[in-house]
Amino acid sequence: MPKRIFYSILVLFIWACNNNLIHSEFQPNPGGIWTKSDTKEFSFTENDTINPKDIFISIRNDDTFPYSNLFLIADLKYPNGDVQRDTLEYEMAMPDGKWLGKGYGSIKENKLWYKENIIFPVKGVYTLQISHAMRKNGNADGIMELEGITDVGFLIEKRK
Repeated sequence: MPKRIFYSILVLFIWACNNNLIHSEFQPNPGGIWTKSDTKEFSFTENDTINPKDIFISIRNDDTFPYSNLFLIADLKYPNGDVQRDTLEYEMAMPDGKWLGKGYGSIKENKLWYKENIIFPVKGVYTLQISHAMRKNGNADGIMELEGITDVGFLIEKRK
């Protein structure tokens, strides 16, 4: 009987931690290398045009990521053809080099704010495109192969 109660509480706890999650999706980068030409594209259907949501970009990195920050370009395409483009910068490490994010071992997952309190005004299929915009100082061409980014994803959650 005590085992049954323990497992029931465990299941309830896990469910409670994830009850705000509406959508989550990841795409891997083969060999942990994100090429400049590899734009990650995610499509999702939104039918709720009333309740606000939060959107996060999720980045998984390993110890081979050589930078303390990450620059991204995100395009959110609406069903009616409108597009919102954002240039984003996220801190990935502390000044002492300790990785931000959660996880044990060599992989850290960073849940990064993208859109807060957004209401999707149109029903239909939305598309989120994410590409990296990393450059070395003094080089306008950008980094062609960004090492250490193992996965790129996004999450939509109910507004808390």
